[in-house]
Amino acid sequence: MQHLFARFASKASEWAGKPVTFILALSVVVVWAVLGPFFDYSETWQLIINTGTTIITFLMVFVLQNAQTRDTRAIQAKLNEIILTSHAENRFIGIEHLDEEELKHLDRLVAKAAKGRGDTEACRTSEAEKAEAPKKADGRKRSVVAKASKQKQRPLEKS
Repeated sequence: MQHLFARFASKASEWAGKPVTFILALSVVVVWAVLGPFFDYSETWQLIINTGTTIITFLMVFVLQNAQTRDTRAIQAKLNEIILTSHAENRFIGIEHLDEEELKHLDRLVAKAAKGRGDTEACRTSEAEKAEAPKKADGRKRSVVAKASKQKQRPLEKS
């Protein structure tokens, strides 16, 4: 039953995000609005759209949340695999379970390390390009990304 709901949630989520679905929903609202004068803008006429939209919204919250949760888990598993198979620090695996303050602290550390690393790499790259410029007769330049990827990453500061 759970597998069936997961497949339904994926399809419903995919379908709900399509432009045709928006056009269909807009059409329903336009038809409802046009019918207002025929029903004297009665309470029943208002109740129809209120009840319909409330029920659809209520059910879609669960369907979309299910699809989003599974997508998030899949992305997290992929990121963990990348971390494990790269030179990245393994301590980043599982950080989604940290509380808000711990995440903010880690974010500040990463930003500080990236800023320091960026300045250093930019200076090295600039100096290296100046030194190599006369040597390159054919005019081709190595990319900054290729140079940066060859440099060994510094570990983040421990807290």
